Amino acid sequence: MPRRFLRIALLCLLAAPPLAARAAAAVLKECPDCPEITVIPAGRMMMGSPRGEAGRFDTEGPRHAVSVPAFALARYDVTVAEYAAFVRETDYEQQPCDWPADSFWNSPGIVQSQHQPVVCVSWTDAQAYIAWLNAKVRAGMPHPPASGPYRLPSEAEWEYAARAGRATARWWGNGIGRNHANCNGCGSPWDNHQIAPVGSFAPNPFGLYDMLGNVWQWTADCWHPTYDGAPADGRAWSTGDCRRHVLRGGSWSNLPALVRSAARMAGGNSDRDRDYASYAGFRLARSLP
Repeated sequence: MPRRFLRIALLCLLAAPPLAARAAAAVLKECPDCPEITVIPAGRMMMGSPRGEAGRFDTEGPRHAVSVPAFALARYDVTVAEYAAFVRETDYEQQPCDWPADSFWNSPGIVQSQHQPVVCVSWTDAQAYIAWLNAKVRAGMPHPPASGPYRLPSEAEWEYAARAGRATARWWGNGIGRNHANCNGCGSPWDNHQIAPVGSFAPNPFGLYDMLGNVWQWTADCWHPTYDGAPADGRAWSTGDCRRHVLRGGSWSNLPALVRSAARMAGGNSDRDRDYASYAGFRLARSLP
């Protein structure tokens, strides 16, 4: 899509009422290597989990009100094929995962296809991919921004998009149900043995796929063990333990307790540890004009 038309389309969606934007779930793509994105309308949510939510961890509180400005988010996680294009073009080199031993993004030790989300990528690897994509996009802009437009979502943006207007533990309800996601107990064909191809489950009301389960997703925020002092405006929390960043969503190997909109974990910026980062991927957010 030519960038001038992308800008017009984004502005039109922002001018639409939030419910109309949700119903339309318009999909936009501005370059061959760019993700399919949809505009997430501005709104307000209670971030974190209530004390009575099943599976709750103390790191999910205190629950607090957050106002999230409109932004755009990729419909899917970055896939193996998309990450491979970046590696081929840049000769990017990265370290192996800790588990399985000596596994890499293109040989993670489990069955893998080009349509699955890439895993065994650290927060630092995700930033390298984003820098590559942004260089391509800015090269075609008459007045390119100093940074972006693509980035990782903030933790607040991620949770707001995952909830899609729902206050329940998951966008489809409080219980895990059956075949809504891929985890160790989600009732899917891939449970606890394989990553599912992107888009294998129904999208949430914002038109986003696989926000819960399948693979953990990196966010932009530095790690904090609670939300005491957290921003209330939807921006990333850029202070704190910035040697680690927040992972969201849970994975194919996790129990349902970790496959909730409020569940959160920490991963080292360059680590690919057994419990979380070996199963971590990412999806892209886009700042709006």
